[in-house]
Amino acid sequence: MSDVTTAEFNEEGKYLRKVRSFVLREGRLTKGQATAIEQQWPSMGLDYSSEPLDLVKVFGREADTVLEIGFGMGASLVEMAKASPELNFIGIEVHKPGVGSCLSIAAEAGVTNLRVFHHDAVEVLENSIFLGTLARVQLFFPDPWHKARHHKRRIVQPDFVQTIRNALQIGGVFHLATDWENYSEHMLEVLNEASGYKNQSITGDVIARPAHRPLTKFEARGHRLGHGVWDIMFERTV
Repeated sequence: MSDVTTAEFNEEGKYLRKVRSFVLREGRLTKGQATAIEQQWPSMGLDYSSEPLDLVKVFGREADTVLEIGFGMGASLVEMAKASPELNFIGIEVHKPGVGSCLSIAAEAGVTNLRVFHHDAVEVLENSIFLGTLARVQLFFPDPWHKARHHKRRIVQPDFVQTIRNALQIGGVFHLATDWENYSEHMLEVLNEASGYKNQSITGDVIARPAHRPLTKFEARGHRLGHGVWDIMFERTV
């Protein structure tokens, strides 16, 4: 498995610090997670490279590809992959226990149409994905960085949504979901101002949860407590 980030330096050899949307809080791997990584990484793991992936070679077929950023422990991603065997799925997660958990669940479910990166999603999208090749990019419940002074760390920023657009096919969709209303407003503001996108909401704001996004246990509990969840889908037009 490659490192989560790639170090960059300026012409004087000074390390360039980047504002990132995540903080690595590496928990201890369980025995099951460690075993899953050891056993399943050779077939399901993708080592980061600055060269774009040949998706046909990776999956052994031509099919629409869905990429999810930050899949957590992987349960919902595996559920989606199992429910849609006609699609290819790529998951990206920086937290190693989550990668191990996802691989374990996928192996138990017999899923074969899923591949996983353990790396910074921004670097993967900028360097490892051919332009115009993804049918859908999913970003579900990213860290809201709710304090105003931390808003610069939110992953949904103008440059980021253009990186997503470049990776999508024409007609491909960027699907976001959050349980922070303020973050949903921020997402809509950024995407409404971005060129080359069209909101799929007929009301110009959010949509109902589509059938392809599973209802997580966390989300179901939130619904019972009266908490909201906002789904947003923008289509690449040019």
